[in-house]
Amino acid sequence: MKAPKWITIILLVLLAGCSTAGNLGIVIRSSADPISILKAANKFEELGFVEGKACRHFVLALIPWGNSDFQTAVDDALVQNGGDALVNVTTESSLYGFIPIYNVYSFTCTRVKGTAIKFIKK
Repeated sequence: MKAPKWITIILLVLLAGCSTAGNLGIVIRSSADPISILKAANKFEELGFVEGKACRHFVLALIPWGNSDFQTAVDDALVQNGGDALVNVTTESSLYGFIPIYNVYSFTCTRVKGTAIKFIKK
């Protein structure tokens, strides 16, 4: 059964979204001191691939909850295996709106993917 064209057009108007992506070399946990770590030239071990996500939701564009910042997504990824930093990081930010004309409900999410590493203390 084929949907009429006007239903498809209405659905496209009611649902909207956009996304951006980028790459980074190294991202260190927010509680670490990156300058001292880099100056000391610490050795590290790879812990494997991890992903993290952080989202913020809005109802009627007035009632927000959650936290979609980059560092929250990084911390979420590093918690999975106790890493200190991410290398070869890919990041993506997305924004989705449902009935965007009236801002009934929308959410934005930040995702990070990369290889977790743990610095070896001397």
